[in-house]
Amino acid sequence: MMSPLTRLATTILLAGSLHALPLAAHEGHDHGDEKTRPATRGDGPQRLPDGTVFLPKPSQRQLALRTMLTEAGEQPTAVELTGKVVLDPGSGGRVQAMMSGRVEAPEGGMASLGQTVRKGDLLARVHPAVSPLELGGQTAQAAEIRASLGVAEKRLSRLRELEATVARKEIDAAEGEVQSLRERQAAIGRSLRHHDDLRAPVSGVVAAANVVAGQVVEAREILFEIVDPANLRVEALAYDPRLASDIAGAWGSAGPGQDVLLSFVGAGRSLREQAIPLLFRVDGGTATLALNQPLKVIAQTRSLVRGVPVPAAAVVKNAANQEIVWLKTSAERFQPRPVRTQALDASRVAVVDGLTGGERVVVQGAALLNQVR
Repeated sequence: MMSPLTRLATTILLAGSLHALPLAAHEGHDHGDEKTRPATRGDGPQRLPDGTVFLPKPSQRQLALRTMLTEAGEQPTAVELTGKVVLDPGSGGRVQAMMSGRVEAPEGGMASLGQTVRKGDLLARVHPAVSPLELGGQTAQAAEIRASLGVAEKRLSRLRELEATVARKEIDAAEGEVQSLRERQAAIGRSLRHHDDLRAPVSGVVAAANVVAGQVVEAREILFEIVDPANLRVEALAYDPRLASDIAGAWGSAGPGQDVLLSFVGAGRSLREQAIPLLFRVDGGTATLALNQPLKVIAQTRSLVRGVPVPAAAVVKNAANQEIVWLKTSAERFQPRPVRTQALDASRVAVVDGLTGGERVVVQGAALLNQVR
């Protein structure tokens, strides 16, 4: 469904096209030289032959056009990087299976996606995968130990009855044998009943749950990821290693109106994809971030560039895919101006070529104005 402004722009385009149509002669009437007379477009919105746009005041109000008087000056430069949201190693964690086996839900149920957990909460259990041959061997070993323990306990009982005539060392040896067999029996029993309790390593929210009850998993397989939404990191790649020592501030953008403020944490010293990894801390903003979410990172540097700062929305592209801004040259006349820009932050750019300052630029509604034909 089209937005009201889009419908309005379409209406204006149609109106301009209708004004451009030449009037046809009525049947039985000859209008003479009207065939060679240039078509007139009236007073509606229209693109003029020189490329400028005539836009009456009422249409400007309908399109909610806004302009600003530009001023040239030195601005901090910025570099656009590609980043993604990553775990904070101090407040997030991964839960891995320590052994191959079958997953079982604990008494309180399996941890689910989006669930809030505390450190130490039981998320799931893994019962070890044991082949029938191994299970048979362990069962037989348990039975053998149980039989040996029975014999050793009876022997110890007889020796204690004959304590007055039996050397003490024989009784001590029998007691030691019974104790050893009991410990072996307990160990075999634990191995037969053993399971791996998967517990939350940190407090937070379950960001990924890659397991269901009954699933067979491999050792070291990542089954859960826990994140603290208030403590996330953003990792970006910089292909210029000098950038790491020149960052003054940073912003992140996950889309229109989805911006976050970032603080530079540090840079790695090992190349990744032929680039230096840069780490930023999320300090707040309007975006709701998810783990591994791609993010456009604008890193502001300490270097300065001379240009004219304008909102990023003021820059549009013409039919030749060139960046342009629209200048208001008179009350109802607008002129396109090719420009070259450099990013300043998540919402502003510096026009480094094409504007000199002191000119009135359309900063709101430029995209709609650009559609007038």
